[in-house]
Amino acid sequence: MDTATAEWTAAHEDEPLRHPGRRLAAWCAGLLLLGVSVVVGCRVADSDGFTPVPQFLAFLPWLLAPAGCALLLALLARWRLGMVWALAVLGLLAWYIEPYGRTDDPGGAPLAEFKVLTSNVEFGRGTDSLVPQIRRHRPGIVFVEECEYSCQATLRREFDADYPYRQAVAAEGSKGSIILSRYPLSGTAGVRGTMGMPGAVADVDGHDIRLQLAHPMPPLPGQVDVWHRELARLRAAAAATRTPMILAGDFNASQDHAAFRHILDTGLRDSARLAGHDRTPSWPARLTPAFGAQIDHVLVSRDFSANSASFLRLADTDHRALVVDITLHKRG
Repeated sequence: MDTATAEWTAAHEDEPLRHPGRRLAAWCAGLLLLGVSVVVGCRVADSDGFTPVPQFLAFLPWLLAPAGCALLLALLARWRLGMVWALAVLGLLAWYIEPYGRTDDPGGAPLAEFKVLTSNVEFGRGTDSLVPQIRRHRPGIVFVEECEYSCQATLRREFDADYPYRQAVAAEGSKGSIILSRYPLSGTAGVRGTMGMPGAVADVDGHDIRLQLAHPMPPLPGQVDVWHRELARLRAAAAATRTPMILAGDFNASQDHAAFRHILDTGLRDSARLAGHDRTPSWPARLTPAFGAQIDHVLVSRDFSANSASFLRLADTDHRALVVDITLHKRG
């Protein structure tokens, strides 16, 4: 390349960005990519970061939209660095959208098969719509979050004969929770939290199964530390349990949150994923299934396989209920 050609190239290299419209497109692309990159960077670092990163991490797959828009704007602006940046972000998002956790099946013979249902009834308001779903699906064990005094009274009245065994935290508003069981229960210490998280041991056909309801605080601004602390307590409970375990409820966390993945790292499996529903959203119910996050889970130890999973729409609550059909296997 001669000197004149080199000077012309240097003078015109950034010419596309001098056009006002293209400069605006480049700025918009940069802002979109900066925001998405912070969230993706925390995911790469196995961290939940700080507000508003935990809130955006719940919707990680949906960040493909602003990242794709940024790529289009970079193309319009002819901003080569932006194009490369956008493609890198899109590649990382595609990588991390893959389900997390192990899915290997237990090798032992089946011992018992039953259904588990979990539902957040939002301050008890969804109780009346939950009752017919329990009758329809006849789960062996039911976990109900935000089940305050009237909710618990309704469930006792409606299912006194079908579910004679219960373990509850009686409280108002979002702090009340209850476990209903067709199988005998012995009480055990639950997990300490701002909202009720009772625990129990169920005798299922002669086999002990540790039950733990999950309902940590949501990662609201100013409460992310509390959310982390309570999820860490659930993880500690899972890590300390040597018997088959079911940890179910509203985790206020998805597989894209590091604190939730650390619970899975204890060896628990997400039954919805085992049944082929790893990204089916459960909240906010009014926007699902078109948009949302899966924050309601039934986690099971490696002693279980999952045969099916269904997310149920209930009236008067912002969560969809989850019912899974699981099988307990003999340990190999």
